[in-house]
Formats: sequence, C-alpha cells, structure tokens
Amino acid sequence: MMKKSWVCTIITQFFLCLSLFLVINLSQNQKQMIRNGKVNDISMDLYFISVIGGVRNLEEQTLLIKQVEKVAKKFNARFVINIGELGEEDPLVQNATLRFPSVKIPWYSTRALRGRGVNHYLKQFKFAHGSLDIIVVDTGLYEASSNGAGDRQSQWLIDTLENSESKWCIAVGFHPLVACEEDTSQTEPKREFQSLHGVFLKYGVDAYISGPACANDVEERPIAKPKTGTARYKGPLLTKMNRNSPYSMEKVNGFLLHKVSPLEIVSYLVTLEGDVVQKIFLHQRGKDIM
Repeated sequence: MMKKSWVCTIITQFFLCLSLFLVINLSQNQKQMIRNGKVNDISMDLYFISVIGGVRNLEEQTLLIKQVEKVAKKFNARFVINIGELGEEDPLVQNATLRFPSVKIPWYSTRALRGRGVNHYLKQFKFAHGSLDIIVVDTGLYEASSNGAGDRQSQWLIDTLENSESKWCIAVGFHPLVACEEDTSQTEPKREFQSLHGVFLKYGVDAYISGPACANDVEERPIAKPKTGTARYKGPLLTKMNRNSPYSMEKVNGFLLHKVSPLEIVSYLVTLEGDVVQKIFLHQRGKDIM
C-alpha cells in the first residue's frame, strides 16, 4: 500500500513539473511573438505612410525620401500612398523607387488626370484581429462635365463598401473634399464632391486622405538648415468622416505615418527633419480625439 502511494506521488509530481514547463514555455513564446509585434506571422499593428507627390527641388525631395525610408524601416511600414495627379509617373514615386531601392515596400498612387482609363482600386491589408481597406478614387471625375464616369465610379465604390468586412476603411483621393475660400465653411464639402462625401458617410468610410485644402495658406520655414531656403506645406490632409469635418494639420512640410490597430488609428505628422509635431487619433463609433 505504501509502495503504491509512493509511485502515485512520483507520477503526480512528474506531471505537475511537465505542466509547469509547458506553461512557462508557451508564455515565453507568446512574449516573444508580442515583442516582435506579430501573432501567427500577422502583425499586431499595421503601419503605412501617406505623402504628397509632385515636383520638388532636388534637396527637398531627397530629404523627404530619406525620411520616408528611415521611418518605413523603423516601423516596418507595409506600403506608401503617394497623393498626386500623375500616378506612377509622379516624380516622387520614380525617384523613390530608382534612387532608394532599399525601401522595398509597395508605392500606391492616386491619379486625377482625365482620359487615362479607370483609376480607382481597392487594396486590402490584414493585421492581427482585423483588416484595413484602402480605397483609391479618381476625384478628377467629379470635376469633369457629367459624362457618367463619376456615377460609375460611385456605384463601384458603393458595391465595394457594401461587400467589405474589414474593420477599417480609408479612402484616398487627390482633391480635398472641403472648400478653400475665406467665405466658405471648411466643414462643408465642395459642391462637386457632395455625392462622394455622402457615399463615404453612408457606407462607413472612416477617413479620407487627400492633398491639402489650402496649399498656399501656410507659413514658410527652413527645410533643414537656414541656408537651404524655405518650403511650403505639401503634407496630406486627413478628413475624419465620423465627425463630418476635415482635420487641420500643422503648417509644416512633411508626411503622415499611420498606425492601424483594432481599436484606433493614430496618424503622426513627421517633418522633413524627422520630428513628430502632431498626432491625430481616430476611434471607431465616432469617438476620436487629438
């Protein structure tokens, strides 16, 4: 009887030790996955960058691309959105991909030139506990005379949004939705974009990224050093759809780094010098703060 009790005790202790080992090992593996920012090879948070394209002087363009490269590597950004009229022919995109091939992430672009075919598309990106839809629209179609192209794009947009199961949806276009006249409220969309704005609100678009509404209404400041001259603001404008109003960015030259997580999107305004001068928080269900 004593022998059986002794054997049972040894077996029980063995299984207790084995269970403790497995718990510790699993906990360490989980911490390692969290430390690396991944769960089952899917990033817990998703980072991407938005930037304004177009023509810049060589020094300014080089500073911009170097900062984008640095930030993309540091935060493991998945892609860059270039907001411009020329699409893949944009000088910024061409120089970034040719002169800085180490930035091995996709560059996606808007296009707002008429007569170049269909320029709207959907890109979907997965992260832990969710996914992000990036919907690029050709806002130039709404400025054109009524030839039906804008209506066809709007119908494609409605169908895309109705079929989406993503947690977040961000639309991107070249033109800002809001007006830039002193006698016009910047909480109201331009007349030509009212239908597009209505689709965004009705079908759950969380935010809209575009070129700035008032590109010339900014302060001038040095690029990096006083001798390098001055540059006007060319950063993206973020419009929060759940507040039905645009969010005014600081009047500096830079780009946006976006961090997407299940509960919020945080956008950081990064200058050409690499400083973060503003943060914008976007929460679901209409709860967003500075």
